[in-house]
Amino acid sequence: MSKGAGTAAPIDTEKALDRRRFLGAGAAGVAAVVAAGPASAADPKQIVWDREVDIVIIGAGASGLPACIAARDQGVEVMVVDHHFDAGGIAIMSGGDIRIGGGNRLQIAAGVKETADDVFKRWTDPLKHRFADAELVRRFADENVATFDFLEANGVNFDRHGTNVPKEFRPGITSTPGMRPHEWPIRTDLLTLDQGRNGSGIVRPLELSARDKGVEFLLSHTLRGLHREEPFAGRVLGVRVEAVDRWFQPQSRFLNIRARKAVVLCSGGHGANVNFRRMFDPRLTAEYQHHGQATAPANAAGEISALSIGAALWSVGNETDTGTGQAMDKGRIGVRENYVRGKIGPEAAVFFRHRALGLDVGDWQDLILVKENGMRFWDETDNTEDGYFSHAMQPTGDPKKLNGGGPIWAIFDAAAVEREKWQTVTPHVDRAGGYFFSGATLEGLAAEVKRNIYQWRAMPGDALKKTVERFNSFVVSGKDEDFKRPAPPHKIEKPPFYAAWATPCLHDSYTGLRTNTNCQVMDMQGRLIPGLFAAGETQGGIKSHGLGRCIVTGRVAGMEAARGL
Repeated sequence: MSKGAGTAAPIDTEKALDRRRFLGAGAAGVAAVVAAGPASAADPKQIVWDREVDIVIIGAGASGLPACIAARDQGVEVMVVDHHFDAGGIAIMSGGDIRIGGGNRLQIAAGVKETADDVFKRWTDPLKHRFADAELVRRFADENVATFDFLEANGVNFDRHGTNVPKEFRPGITSTPGMRPHEWPIRTDLLTLDQGRNGSGIVRPLELSARDKGVEFLLSHTLRGLHREEPFAGRVLGVRVEAVDRWFQPQSRFLNIRARKAVVLCSGGHGANVNFRRMFDPRLTAEYQHHGQATAPANAAGEISALSIGAALWSVGNETDTGTGQAMDKGRIGVRENYVRGKIGPEAAVFFRHRALGLDVGDWQDLILVKENGMRFWDETDNTEDGYFSHAMQPTGDPKKLNGGGPIWAIFDAAAVEREKWQTVTPHVDRAGGYFFSGATLEGLAAEVKRNIYQWRAMPGDALKKTVERFNSFVVSGKDEDFKRPAPPHKIEKPPFYAAWATPCLHDSYTGLRTNTNCQVMDMQGRLIPGLFAAGETQGGIKSHGLGRCIVTGRVAGMEAARGL
């Protein structure tokens, strides 16, 4: 358990319900959190170093934890810096599916024959991974088995309740088969409590192993810049970090930490940074929330700091081809960060940031989905990228907002609440934050929706009423004449009426910093930046969803950084 687990202050209810302060830590406030200034151009002799270690690792998640252990195993002094008050990053909220194969112990036990060459072939398939850097994928594939052994050696347990490998490994599937460790068993955990988030079974054992081996953790500090010998030349000397409070708000307390050997950026990508992600897809405007941003915002701090000293991005086609939101899900409704696996309960120490559990939809026939203009846009039962999500991203045609298709609201009535067995009060929905509304009439409901910070114009009450009336006529006729939704069975007619936030949530970043196969960061001219490494979603080149990519490259980065390359 991290130091933050024992020292977290009691939740201040009034402050937690302060809408402005809460939103300041969300997408609207990411710019403040990320204001990683340009790198130090000062004479290195003039820098006052507050601390000095061999290796500084930015980020304590799926790539940072393997990196710090791999480095520490080689006898170097390691410090991990993370902006949260606990370790684990977004990985702790994940389902824990680790897609690394190549012939590991569990595959052998299941009778599945696979080699590193098979992994390489999968992740360089020209139809699915046409922008992948084959050299990076080759190193990734070759390190799969060694990384699996590394995880087991550091406490990750795949067998405690009996192996389920024969079910998990299916020959002939199109992506590397996954393995899930067992969920962390301690029910007093900060972030996850017995909700199938097996990611805790990865990060908690790795954190404990790192601490046992002497890795130092500096939590509640965020990266503000890199120190380099010259603005665009020479070695990276260390980092500048700033203390942040539990809302990720800056505290104007800075530290300069010297890294005698290297800085390793494992800061988790850029999905929560609106301006950064819009370089790849202008449609991803501020209303789209990012999975995990209330716990570990992927704010592009690593990329911005590295770009400021001359680093290059890499394989950006992966981002354009796949999209920051490739893993979008309609997810839960009535809560700001609505990723389907992102449910955080009131007992968790970070619930003050999440504010609500959200509502799981059992049957999408129980509601309609409308945009900020009060009008439907597609078949609500569709969950395909080419269908629902493509149309969800399209703007409504208003000349004042030509990019971005949200916000999107789920509209339903009291009868739907009864069918779904939903609870429409706190902590199940976020009324105070402006992500769930009710009204005695549809016009009254539309007027309430304006209170959401991302609802950039008032929803027309007459438009919403006409939309619902037209939809109800399709229930009578048994045919959706607008979007071919299969035989809508339920009218929306029993007050009160409800509007629940249903804007799709974003997920992975698929591009990042250019590195060589040792995870050493490179500049615009293809030259190495001495003393700087990157892994996980901060690194570009490997078009792979999830934990496997982060864990493997994190271990490689830590191992190579410790060698003093």
